[in-house]
Amino acid sequence: MHLIPSGDLVDSAVRLWHVTVTVSGDPQPLTATQDALRALHGERPFIHSIRYDEDRVELQYWEEGEEMVDAASLALRLWNEHRGSAGLPAWKVVGLEVVERETFQGRHQVTPLANSDAHPRRF
Repeated sequence: MHLIPSGDLVDSAVRLWHVTVTVSGDPQPLTATQDALRALHGERPFIHSIRYDEDRVELQYWEEGEEMVDAASLALRLWNEHRGSAGLPAWKVVGLEVVERETFQGRHQVTPLANSDAHPRRF
């Protein structure tokens, strides 16, 4: 256990990482993309921000992992693992950011770790 700047005690072995994944590809109808993103959010309710347009999507969520590479590995697989079940477009990951909780909190207002009921919204 160790103390972080917010005053919370956290397990040293498992850390929280804020993940932003951006995928892009051939343009798709907006309604189809929005429906697929709603299905993805139903399968993965921990996603707290979903932004989209005809040819790209940005997802943000919290992930647990001992090291940053653990969270990054899971993030890189997220889109493909849900492509069939959620009806996601066959797009590729074009961007990935993984930062520790303390770094994210230093940049932004703290986002609750509970389900935030994110709704897909256009860029």
